Amino acid sequence: MSPQDFRRLIAGVTAQLDGRPLDASLAGWLNATWPAGSATYGELADACRAGVAEGWLCNREHGGIRFGRVIKPTPETHGFSVDVVDMQDMAGPHHVHPHGEIDLIMPLSDGATFDGHPAGWCVYGPGSAHRPTVAHGQALVLYLLPQGAIEFTHGASAA
Repeated sequence: MSPQDFRRLIAGVTAQLDGRPLDASLAGWLNATWPAGSATYGELADACRAGVAEGWLCNREHGGIRFGRVIKPTPETHGFSVDVVDMQDMAGPHHVHPHGEIDLIMPLSDGATFDGHPAGWCVYGPGSAHRPTVAHGQALVLYLLPQGAIEFTHGASAA
């Protein structure tokens, strides 16, 4: 899996998301269309695991969280940026999603959750905020951010 192949895979996904509102109905659609165990979910998870193993995904680390923005928002990705994080039993820094956030949760440990969600998709609407938390083990989480927009809360800690 090369970064270029990964970009093409992501572009195929974001083409289906282009213009859709980021809300609970989108989360339902994603989990019905590409649920954990589906071919597309498997391709994305395999690509993320390969990218981490090859060193071009999650190539930065801070406070025990491995992360990295692998794709900036471009027309090819329909205005979405792509970040991937690798977390284990911890909470990350509090942040706001000005335009929303779409998350693909890929547990690396059986039973690992992200913000209480198991393997699959979750969607945060525009203006939402959270402290991303992986519990019950280790997980990779792929973040799709419209226009790459994210605002970290000043003074928030990752503890």
